[in-house]
Amino acid sequence: MAVLTKSKAKELLDPDFMNRLDQLSLISRKIFAGKMRGERLTKRRGDSVEFADYRNYVAGDDLRHLDWNIYARLDRLFIKLFLQEEDLHVSVLLDVSKSMQWGEPDKSLYARRVAAAVAYIGLVNFDRVSLYGYANGLQYELAGVRGRRLMAKVIDFLTKIEYDGSGNLTATGKQFAIRHPQPGIALLLSDFIDKEGYEEGLRYLLARKYDIYALQILSPEEMEPELAGDLRLTDAEDADFAEVTVGRALMNRYKRNLEAYCGGLREFCTRRGINYMFTSTDVPFDQVVLSYFRRRGLLK
Repeated sequence: MAVLTKSKAKELLDPDFMNRLDQLSLISRKIFAGKMRGERLTKRRGDSVEFADYRNYVAGDDLRHLDWNIYARLDRLFIKLFLQEEDLHVSVLLDVSKSMQWGEPDKSLYARRVAAAVAYIGLVNFDRVSLYGYANGLQYELAGVRGRRLMAKVIDFLTKIEYDGSGNLTATGKQFAIRHPQPGIALLLSDFIDKEGYEEGLRYLLARKYDIYALQILSPEEMEPELAGDLRLTDAEDADFAEVTVGRALMNRYKRNLEAYCGGLREFCTRRGINYMFTSTDVPFDQVVLSYFRRRGLLK
């Protein structure tokens, strides 16, 4: 088992912040059944110890659930119903393509901090937590961890991720949908700068009826680049390059294109019931967790 060293943990989550996260829980617009019984009570009737309601006895019911006190008073047979306990599956998909290692603060560190916070909240509440690193498909996987004691394993996983290659959300969405047929919460942490586009990958996730949250993360340098003159610009992911002369007109065009791209992603998500959020890395990541996620209904 991984050992949670103070240096590793503090890089991603400050102990004081972790104490604040202890009071939170992940929620879903739906409650999802897992393969094993969890500690999340649902309105479906099951066989846990928490009483829910009564119904009339019918032939074939388990006699152990008869309420004999009511029978003695009313001379009628009633079956006691109980709340069922189910797992909530929480999956965090972390973009580990080369473009995420950019900016100050670094987008990759920012995303890993958010991932660590969400994973910690899930583990504390005994949700079934899975983390994936993806670029051209799923590349890193830590699936099905549960319980606070496994936070060390999560931290170790997140600190050992390497960032390389080009993003391909289409391949990622397809692979993830095949591996995770059960519904649950899916949180994507990415800049969504993908030459292959984001639409098809998100459609794969929509087909599985996940509760999808998409957090787009950009750096201040991407939003307000300080460039001028004759430059040779190289793509961080595939080394493609372009020689340009950067002036005011080109910078204005760049900003309009970036705004249109982010707006298109936001509109695509909103129309399909995906919870879209945007942040710059100069916004404290704890504000994203404690404010953005709570306002959008991921946390309570």
